[in-house]
Amino acid sequence: MASASKVSILDYFNIVFEGENGKIESNCKACGTRIQAKRSVTSNFVTHLKRKHQAMYDDFVKRKDMKREGYSSGSMNTLTTNGGNARYTHTMGAGMAGRGATGGMAAVDGGAAAAAVAAAVVVGGGGGGVSRFDKHDPRQVLISEAITKMIVNDLQPVSMVENPGFRALIRLLEPRYSPDSQHYIQSHLLPTYTYQAQVTIRQALASAHALSLSLDVWRISSGATLGYLAVTCHFLSSEWQMRSALLACLPFAGDRVLSDFDEVCHSHGVSGRAFRVVADPLPGTTAMKPCCLPGFCQDGDEEDDTENGKGDIRNGHAGGEEATWEDSWEQGLGLSRVDCFSHSLGRCVREGLQACPQLHSALARACRFYNFITTVVPPEKLSQVFDGSGMMLGGQGRASPPVQDWAAQLKALRRLLESMEILEEMSGPGETVLGVSERALLRELTDTLEPFMEAWDMVSGERPADVNADRHVSISLALPCVLGLRKHLSETSTPHCPSLLASLSQATERHLAPILENPLYITATTLDPQFKLTWSSNPDWHRQVLLEELSKHSADSNTDRHPHSHISPAPTPSSVSSLTRPCKLFSFIKQRPVSQAKSLEQELGIYLREEPTDEDALHYWRRKSIDFPILSQVAKRALTVPACGTAVESIFHHADHCLRPERGCVLPKNLETLVYLKANYRLLWT
Repeated sequence: MASASKVSILDYFNIVFEGENGKIESNCKACGTRIQAKRSVTSNFVTHLKRKHQAMYDDFVKRKDMKREGYSSGSMNTLTTNGGNARYTHTMGAGMAGRGATGGMAAVDGGAAAAAVAAAVVVGGGGGGVSRFDKHDPRQVLISEAITKMIVNDLQPVSMVENPGFRALIRLLEPRYSPDSQHYIQSHLLPTYTYQAQVTIRQALASAHALSLSLDVWRISSGATLGYLAVTCHFLSSEWQMRSALLACLPFAGDRVLSDFDEVCHSHGVSGRAFRVVADPLPGTTAMKPCCLPGFCQDGDEEDDTENGKGDIRNGHAGGEEATWEDSWEQGLGLSRVDCFSHSLGRCVREGLQACPQLHSALARACRFYNFITTVVPPEKLSQVFDGSGMMLGGQGRASPPVQDWAAQLKALRRLLESMEILEEMSGPGETVLGVSERALLRELTDTLEPFMEAWDMVSGERPADVNADRHVSISLALPCVLGLRKHLSETSTPHCPSLLASLSQATERHLAPILENPLYITATTLDPQFKLTWSSNPDWHRQVLLEELSKHSADSNTDRHPHSHISPAPTPSSVSSLTRPCKLFSFIKQRPVSQAKSLEQELGIYLREEPTDEDALHYWRRKSIDFPILSQVAKRALTVPACGTAVESIFHHADHCLRPERGCVLPKNLETLVYLKANYRLLWT
C-alpha cells in the first residue's frame, strides 16, 4: 500500500485499465470484484469496502484520520517517547506567547505529559486549534452511533451526553468530534434507529413461515400505573432460521393491555397469524415473587422488595393487588394462550421451598458465610472454587447486580458445600462456619433440586453474556423434562426435610403434569427428531392423539398466507422441454412413475420408523420438508413456541435492579425506546 504521506482509497485496489477523462477500472485486492469509476469520484470504491470488507474500510478510515491528525500552524504538539520517558514538545505560536510561554521545547515526565496533552486538547477544542469533523464525516457518524449504542445497551438517560465529565472524556479521546446534544439524540438518532428496526422487522415478518408471540408486563412498583407492556415475536424465516424481535414496548395500562396487544399485532401484520401466545395467567390479588432461594439474597433491599412484591416481572403479567382485567385477559387470548414452561418450573421450586421453613435459616447462614469469605479471601483464590456465575452472586467489589436466579444461587451453594474444607482454610475459623446438620440439610436440598436445575438450564439457563443474542428453545423439551422430574421425585427420599419432597411433588402435578396430556406438547415433542415417540409409555394412544392434532393443524396451514399444499395439482401442459414429450426415439427409456402424495398417516409412519437423531430440529425439517411436506408444515409452527422467557424479560430484570424509583434512581424519559432498541440490538447493529 502507499505510504502514510498519501492516503488513497485506490491503495486497496489494483488498477487494470485507465482510459480517457480519468476513467479507470480496478479489481478489489481482497475479492477481485471489478469496479468502474473516475479517479475524481471514488465513492464506489469506498462503498465496496464498507459493505464487503469492514476491516479494510476501518483501516482506510484510520489511515485517513492519521493523515489529518495534527494542529494548525498556530499550535502544534508532538508527544514522543525516549527511553521509556514521555517527552512533550510544544511549538508555540504568537497566540500562545501571551500566556507566559518562554520557550519552544519543554521536557516533562509521563504524568505531566498526559496533563499537557489534555490541556492542549481542551484549548484546541475550544477555539481554533483542531479542525472539527463535518457532521457527515464517517468518523463523526461512527462515534455518534457508538455513543447511542452505549446509551441503549446500558439503559442510560440521554442527558448523560451533556455531563461535563463525559464531554471532557470525548474531547480527550477525539478532539475533532463535535458532540451531539441531548435533544439531537432524542429527536433524531433514537427515532431513526427505531424506524430502521420497525422497517426491518416488518419486512422479516412479511415472509415468515410461522410465528408465535410472547407477552411480558413489567411493573416498576406495586401500583398499576407505572410499568411497560412488551410484545415479542418468535418467527421462522424463509431460510428456516428462528428469530426473535420485540415488536413494541409500550407504557403499561391495565385496562388497555388487550387492545394495545391487538393494535401492535395489526400494525406489524401478524393479526391472526400467531400459532400460540405465551402469557402466564394473572395471579389475581396475589403478588407473585421472583423465585430465589429464601435467605440467599445478597442485598437486604432486594429481599425487602421481594417481600413487598415490588418490581415484579412476569411473562404475561405483573404482580399487583388490582388486577381487575384478569377475566378479559383470559377471554381475549382464549385457547391460543400457553403458559411459559420456565416460569411454571420456577413456580414449582418456589412452592417447594416455601413448604420447608427449616431451610430458610440454613440458607441465610450459608449466605452470610459466602459474604464473609468473599470479603476476606482474595478473588484469585476464590476463582479456584467458584466459577463466573458463583462469583457474581456477591462479594467484595462485584461489578454486576446480585443474581436472583434460583438456579444460579443453587449452583453457588453446591460449590460452597463441596469446597467447605478448602474455604474454611482460606478464611480461618469463625462463627460463620456451617454446622454438620446444616450442611446435611443443604446437601439434601441441592440433591433434590438438581434435576430442576438441569431442566432450567436446558430451557432458560446458561444464557450468553449478550442478552440480545438469539437463543430460542422450543416447547419440545418441556414434556421430557416433566417425565424426568416425575421419575426423580418418585425415587428420592428426604429424611431431613420430607416436606420439601412432598411439596415439590404436589406442585409438579399441579403445574407441570397437565403438559403430559396436552396435544400441543405431544406434537412438538414427537416432531423433535431427537425424541419422536421414544418417551411414550403408550405409543398407540399418543400416535392417535398426534394424528388428530396433525390433521387439525395441517388443515389450518392450507389457509395461511403462504400455503404449501401437500397435494399435487393436476398436471398441466408445459413447454419446459421437448424431451418430456413421448417420442419413438426415446421409447427404450422406461416411463417414470407418477408420484403419489403420501397421506398424513403414511408420513407419520415413515417418520417414526426412522431412528431418532441429534440433528437440530429446524435443520432436520428443512432437509426433510420434501419427504414430509405435511409434518414439516406443522413442525415449523409448533417449534416457534418458546419454552423460556424472552430477551426483553432479561432487560426488564436488569432495569428493575438498576432503575428503581424507590432507590432514588431517575427513570430515563424514553425508557420504552431504549428497551425496544436494546432488545432488537442484533437486528440493527450486526
